[in-house]
Amino acid sequence: MGDLELISYRPEPGEYAWTFGGAAPVRRLTPPVALSVYTEDAFAGRVRSETDLVSTQNITGLNPQTGPFYIEGAEPGDTVAVHFVSIEPARDWAASTTVPLFGALTGTHLTALLHEPLEELVWLWQLDRAARVCRFTARKSVFTADLPMEPMHGTVGVAPAQREVRSSLVPDAFGGNMDTPEMRAGTTCYLGVNVPGALLSLGDGHARQGEGETCGVAVECAMNTVLIVDLVKGAAPTPWPRLENDLYVMSAGSARPLEDAFRIAQHDMVGWVSALCGLDPLDAYQLVTQAVESPLANVCDTNYTSIAKMPKRYLPTAAFGGIHDQLRELATSL
Repeated sequence: MGDLELISYRPEPGEYAWTFGGAAPVRRLTPPVALSVYTEDAFAGRVRSETDLVSTQNITGLNPQTGPFYIEGAEPGDTVAVHFVSIEPARDWAASTTVPLFGALTGTHLTALLHEPLEELVWLWQLDRAARVCRFTARKSVFTADLPMEPMHGTVGVAPAQREVRSSLVPDAFGGNMDTPEMRAGTTCYLGVNVPGALLSLGDGHARQGEGETCGVAVECAMNTVLIVDLVKGAAPTPWPRLENDLYVMSAGSARPLEDAFRIAQHDMVGWVSALCGLDPLDAYQLVTQAVESPLANVCDTNYTSIAKMPKRYLPTAAFGGIHDQLRELATSL
């Protein structure tokens, strides 16, 4: 692939996108290309203290996206490969909150209950970037706990098909707000192209997040991220987001109810394993059933997201022609 061009991009305050689809591209990229980008936190940087309640900050949108980036040569039916080289918090603090009528353990506008909304609280997490630690400090007692820093991106996506415009809070077949901790440095994300140029965006950095994102909000922080973007032409379609690291291939399914998100991820993995191994779908179904791991990504967003993880040691053929290994090797030169 030769030497990579490295493009740095930091959006001005008015340059963020708030949707997938419907936004004009901020840059045109010729793949393969390396990007060094800044992403703002889910609150657009406006929650900076325990008194900065989301409901009082006049925040008109959540999850500002850096992008979209127009990828030269990308056409519907192609696949964009996004390899995360590094994801590093841009500040020494991060914020998390409870949001009234939002989250997995409260009534919401879709799960209508008669109880009062949860109290709105803000937790400021202190980040020790050298020690790779996130410090939790309780609000209503004297208690602290240090958790490992595991930076990730909650949102990575392309423009949806059929000229749809979707909120940056939504995960679906185009990617979006999947909120999976698997979207970390060393992971390659594969997204099916729906429109010319793909229109790739990312944001919603988390210093860490438990599986499920139970209260609906992770340890939200701005990020400095380096990624490599490439284009896979003429490959089999990528109907749902797929991920790969050194040990696993993964499928992400997003829907409500949760069991449908689970089914989508498992169905996509069965089809993927069938193609990689040359197996009849029922043989692939049996193999996946006995080998797959199934972590939750989120159970709080507009759609829920489930992940199907298949160990690569059982697969004789590299996914997408081994592009993950190629991009990992390219990353060593940056």
